[in-house]
Amino acid sequence: MSPKELNYIEDALGHENFLKTQCQEAAQNLQDPELRACAQQLQQKHQQIFDNIYNLV
Repeated sequence: MSPKELNYIEDALGHENFLKTQCQEAAQNLQDPELRACAQQLQQKHQQIFDNIYNLV
């Protein structure tokens, strides 16, 4: 892989990690159980995407 491609992958991993963290923080602060569950599902989804990208490299 070229350095530019590696930078794209690094950026994608960073974005997914950021989104996962934001969902985690939202889930901790939400009072509504349905909204909390939704945020937790999104957190898990972003973790899966992160793991998939990481494992491709």
